[in-house]
Amino acid sequence: MHLRQLRYFVAIARLRHFANAAAECGVSQPTLSAGLSALEQEVGHRLVERDRRFVGLTAQGEAMLPWAEQILGAVASMTSSVAARSAQVTGEFSLAAIPAALPLAGVFGEALLERHPGLTLSVRSATSREIERALNAFECDAGLTYLDHEPPGNVLSVALHAERYLFVTRADGESGALAEVGWEEAARQPLCLLHQGMQFRRILDARMRARGLAITPRVVADSYVTLFDLVRSGGFCTIVPDTYASLLAGLNWACLCWRWHMLTDSVKRRLKWGKLQEQLWEPVH
Repeated sequence: MHLRQLRYFVAIARLRHFANAAAECGVSQPTLSAGLSALEQEVGHRLVERDRRFVGLTAQGEAMLPWAEQILGAVASMTSSVAARSAQVTGEFSLAAIPAALPLAGVFGEALLERHPGLTLSVRSATSREIERALNAFECDAGLTYLDHEPPGNVLSVALHAERYLFVTRADGESGALAEVGWEEAARQPLCLLHQGMQFRRILDARMRARGLAITPRVVADSYVTLFDLVRSGGFCTIVPDTYASLLAGLNWACLCWRWHMLTDSVKRRLKWGKLQEQLWEPVH
């Protein structure tokens, strides 16, 4: 069994198109098809259903795909490890991050590229489940995700940030006059939030349930940029992680406390934008 045959198979499975897979692998389509046929003969099973075009993977192909991905990923890691011992680390470093952690990618990337100037960095947004699958399939080198809620398995992990929650509203909106915001008050506001397929929303819902609260947002979206635009347009409020504080210019915001001994408390953080960065990391009292 040759590695190039596994590369052909994985490319076909991912791209679902023989011509595109051949182009990615740098071979002709007949060469790709011949390599796939040789692989099928060696394993003794048809791996790809096809007539004149790709139809889908067979049950045997579906079973083989994660193993083929892991083999190719392990070979790539082995090659990189050997090269790192004798020369400057080069190539593309692939980083996947949940949307809540994307603002941290800049700090991570700066440190990485400063230490390894021969690398280039590729950053993509992904869900926590997509990150776990990509790590297991060696499709990314690292991921930024939550460690204490639906953590990925079989990975090395390092804590980088302790998340806090920000309640965001227009300064001149109906909620802009609130002197302080607690969880109960936040739940009563006209909210726009991420949809429940996003991990931050699932965590937020769990925090609310722990306090006997339920939230029914007026609007749901799949990006923080959309949430901020909805708030800026007026009439809505939102709850976001503090990593997005740098995007809150012109908006009023307040921290939400989640410590168990502060369930009935609220924390006042009505700051001018100029003081935001200075006071964001002050302890919560």
